[in-house]
Amino acid sequence: MLYREAGDFKTSYAADGQTFPIRFDRLRYWAVLAVAFGVVPFLINDYWANAVMVPFLIYAIAAIGLNILTGYCGQVSLGTGGFMAVGAYACYKLMTAFPDVSIFLHVLLAGGVTALVGVLFGLPSLRIKGFYLAVATLAAQFFLVWLFNKVPWFYNYSASGQITAPERTILGIAVTGANTPAWAKYLFCLVVLTLLAWVARNLTRGAVGRRWMAIRDMDIAAEIIGVNPLTAKLSAFAVSSFFIGVAGALFFSVYLGAVEVGEAFGIQKSFLVLFMIIIGGLGSIFGSFAGAAFLVLLPVLLKNILVGQLGWPTDLAAHIELMIVGGLIIVFLIAEPHGLNQLWRVAKEKLRLWPFPH
Repeated sequence: MLYREAGDFKTSYAADGQTFPIRFDRLRYWAVLAVAFGVVPFLINDYWANAVMVPFLIYAIAAIGLNILTGYCGQVSLGTGGFMAVGAYACYKLMTAFPDVSIFLHVLLAGGVTALVGVLFGLPSLRIKGFYLAVATLAAQFFLVWLFNKVPWFYNYSASGQITAPERTILGIAVTGANTPAWAKYLFCLVVLTLLAWVARNLTRGAVGRRWMAIRDMDIAAEIIGVNPLTAKLSAFAVSSFFIGVAGALFFSVYLGAVEVGEAFGIQKSFLVLFMIIIGGLGSIFGSFAGAAFLVLLPVLLKNILVGQLGWPTDLAAHIELMIVGGLIIVFLIAEPHGLNQLWRVAKEKLRLWPFPH
């Protein structure tokens, strides 16, 4: 009976157009933030940070970025792994070249560099779309991985070809490097995710987001009514690449600490983030969170059950995981194309109408 609109009056246009028009949703939102910032840092340990929480936060940023491009603007991309690599290597070069600058600025600047690269590879979207654009972004994925492998300047002429994040601190607390505590990793990623999710939500519900969705629904009609396809598509590529670049920088510097581009940012990374937004729901910020949580928690759950409880071989459990993910993608595409976000929306609608059948 708490989830009701009765008595929840709006007295201004701003109140009527807010993200959470129902009071219960607003309270739930602030409660989640309070638990995330005020409770989890005191309870988290290395296992939960490295296996669940930090990868979820980073993948959620990448999923939001890809959802802006694919879900909101309708531009298919298979180059997410390559753009994450751009963010990682840009962050590494900035960290080694400017050691006195805050790591927070390095992460944001790495996102800016990735945005420029994303605009460059987004230029073909002005002439091609659909399957052909997917192939073009797939070419960007392979080209970027090849570039970071073949040009020693990107990894500072290291003999191993790997890049390793030096230790950096914020307010005297390490957030990168081997001595980083679990709660510091978690809080740093959570702050970045919260800021970017707020930006994404306001962009997608404003004039910029409406232009993206107009291009997605019918680009010719959008151009007729005054939407410029050039600025709309390239801005979507820029914003999306910025988010993905930030995710790549965090994935390298905070989560892994040392990466080799072919292993960490291969084509499988592009497909993983794509699966997240398909399962979570295209054109939805909440769907990005739901898809990232689902595909981060699923391997951990299956490993604990199949390997830990049943004693199955690790490789067999990995193959079963791939089969389950593939089956779920097929089920969602056929039965519920809008993913977990639509299931969540329907559940909320039923709660609003309960106990009335209509």
